[in-house]
Amino acid sequence: MNIKKYFRSLVITVITFIYLIIIAGAVVRMTGSGMGCPDWPKCFGYYIPPTAASQIEWQPHHAYKKGTIIIREDALRIAAHNFSTTDSYDSKHWETYTKHDYAHFNVWHTWIEYINRLVTVIFGLPMLALFFCSFLYWNSQKKIPIIATVTLLAVGFQSWLGKVVVDSNLLPIRITIHMVVAFVILALLLYILFLTKSKIAKSSLQAFPKSFRNVFIFATILTLIQVALGTQVRQFVDEQVKTIGELHKAAWLQSPTLTFYIHRSFSILIVGVTSWLVWQQKRLGIALPKLNWVLACIGLELMTGIIMYYFHFPFLSQPLHLVISSLLFGVQFYILLEVFSKQENHQSIQ
Repeated sequence: MNIKKYFRSLVITVITFIYLIIIAGAVVRMTGSGMGCPDWPKCFGYYIPPTAASQIEWQPHHAYKKGTIIIREDALRIAAHNFSTTDSYDSKHWETYTKHDYAHFNVWHTWIEYINRLVTVIFGLPMLALFFCSFLYWNSQKKIPIIATVTLLAVGFQSWLGKVVVDSNLLPIRITIHMVVAFVILALLLYILFLTKSKIAKSSLQAFPKSFRNVFIFATILTLIQVALGTQVRQFVDEQVKTIGELHKAAWLQSPTLTFYIHRSFSILIVGVTSWLVWQQKRLGIALPKLNWVLACIGLELMTGIIMYYFHFPFLSQPLHLVISSLLFGVQFYILLEVFSKQENHQSIQ
């Protein structure tokens, strides 16, 4: 069996899971479900989370395992060891859960967060398969197993960071770092995907004009800056939600920071630069159809941003905005790889 034949499909599968994780994470953040499970990697001390509040209330004549969490007197308590309860509550068997004091149970929040974690765990299986299979390329393309190893380490770091985010009671800056690491993992996987594509016939290679390459690099940098600005706006919104409440969406952006206005106006520059690239592509006869995808992503990103601001964050507008930005980054990064690959190959045969 020629495993190499299916390796590219495996990489695409892993990339698909990355986008599913980004979507799941965006839904968690949109619904405020990040603390649906107070501990990590378990949820209230269980591998399968509770479905009713009664399951995390103290119960008489019940066997508890070490690490099980209950809510008692509006506080989280964690079982200090394995034991069985009697007729009355005995505090000597319980310790106060000190990592945070978010002592609430909402079955929807709990299961949304659990599904997010489940998608991440399932993602680990094809990622491990990709790591091991990548060493089939050791003799021909050492870059592939090396990058696959770095990717696996990044995934491990991302898993640890997920625990840190939960333990910090969803500190906004840590959520942002968590998302940035996801983008880094996506870029590494896209690079592996690019390295495994079929070789382009030398006769079909086409050098990109220096001006085009430089402007495209500039456009990609602009996108990364825009994403960074967007995370700052999102942090502001998260703080507003905590202060004003989830039910007062119209007030979340009533008094935005300067970053919001920069983020909103910055999109005009991005549209202008990308439009120039599309125009140059057609004028010079450059075969780069993915550039139209970039323009489409930018258009959708603008649309969801307008909807969030003027229609007060309707359902799914926030996760869509984030997912489209990750798609935009992915397409731009892949095009960047193509642009520089064609340039290098063109120079090598001159």
